[in-house]
Amino acid sequence: MDRLNRIVAQVFGWGAGLSMMLVFAIIFINSLRRYTVGQSVQWGEELPVYLAAYGVMFGISMAYMQDRHIRFTILIDFLSDQRKTLMFALSDLVMMVTGVLLVLSGIAFLERRGNTMSSGMFGLARWLEKSTGIEAFAALGTLGVYQFSLILGGAMITFAAVLKFVERLIALRGN
Repeated sequence: MDRLNRIVAQVFGWGAGLSMMLVFAIIFINSLRRYTVGQSVQWGEELPVYLAAYGVMFGISMAYMQDRHIRFTILIDFLSDQRKTLMFALSDLVMMVTGVLLVLSGIAFLERRGNTMSSGMFGLARWLEKSTGIEAFAALGTLGVYQFSLILGGAMITFAAVLKFVERLIALRGN
């Protein structure tokens, strides 16, 4: 179980790191273009926002897997280790529900506004579609790409909470 949790935390960490690296690279390149050529690329303003949303979702899930997230433990610190583990297992259940609700929210957003064109990404999506002949690139020009981060993030946090819950149950049985 520990090995699986470490692997999942690493995957989440790589996702967060890659997202943040791309955000930095795009903003850096766009800034250089703005100050050297006098104009920035249109998608360079909006794509980092989308990537940051994904990075946050990966980062939150990684923090949860590592038990390094924010929590208030002033009262819990007075409990025995077994009761602490039980309280954390109960909070894992709450996080599972929260993650599922986040997935449902993302689905609702996609259904209502997923096809709305993203002004900053529309040109890039159209260029990619024409250049490659792959029609699926047209989806990059919609808000659905950004809203999908809610679905992915909710699924990841739910998965992380399930793994932590199982880990805590195993710890409770061992005590």
